[in-house]
Amino acid sequence: MNCIIIDDEEFSREITALLVSRVEKIKLLGSFSDAIDALKFINSSEEVIDLVLLDIHMPNFSGIDFIKTVKHPFQIILITFDSKFGSEAFNYDYVADYLIKPITEERFNKAMERVERKIKFAQKALTDSDESVIDIYININKRLIKIEINSINYIKANGDYVLIKTEKENFIVHTTLKKIEEKLPKTIFVKTHRSYLVNKQKIIDIKDYTVLIGKEVIPIGKKNREALFSNINLLK
Repeated sequence: MNCIIIDDEEFSREITALLVSRVEKIKLLGSFSDAIDALKFINSSEEVIDLVLLDIHMPNFSGIDFIKTVKHPFQIILITFDSKFGSEAFNYDYVADYLIKPITEERFNKAMERVERKIKFAQKALTDSDESVIDIYININKRLIKIEINSINYIKANGDYVLIKTEKENFIVHTTLKKIEEKLPKTIFVKTHRSYLVNKQKIIDIKDYTVLIGKEVIPIGKKNREALFSNINLLK
C-alpha cells in the first residue's frame, strides 16, 4: 500500500513517517509541507497512491480544500489537533478515518486496518466490474473504432500518444498510458514498465527483466517486476 504525507509542520510529518515505517504493508512515497506540491506529485506519479495522510489546518490550501480538489480514488486519513471537523470530514467518500494529534501507535494501526479493509472492498468491486468489460472504443480521425479487449497484446506509451498492438492491427491514439490503463480491466492488464501495459494472457514466457508476447520482447521495470509476479498464476 503506497502512501504520502501532507502536513505543514515538520515535526508532525516526522512522527507520521515514523508510524508509517512501523507498518510492514505501507510504503511511503513522499512527504510534503504544501498540498499544492503534493497534488503535482500525485498527478505525475507513475506509482498508484493508495493512501494520503492529510493535515486539515494548513496555510493557503487546507486539507478540506485538498479533498474538494482531488479526483483520485485513494483513501484519506485526516490528521489534526482539532476535533470539530470530524462530522464534515466523513461527508467525503474517500475519508477513511480522522485522527487527533498526538496520535498513538495503537490508534494509528487501527486506522491502517480500516484503510486496508476499504481498499480490499474497492478492489473486489472493481474486479467484479472488470469481468463485464469486453471492448473499448478509440477515437481515430473522428471515427470511433471498437477494439475487443482480448485481441490486445500490449500498449506502449510514446509521449502524448500510445500504440495499441492487437493480434492483427496497430492503432496510434492521442492519449496517455495512465488514462487508458484506467479504462482496461486490471484483472487482465498489468504494467510491466513505465511505458508498457501488457495483456498477461498473451505472455508466452518471462525471463529476467523481459516478457515475450508473440515474437516481441517487452521490458520489465525494476519497480514493476513484483507487481507482475503477483498478477500471474505462478506455480511454486
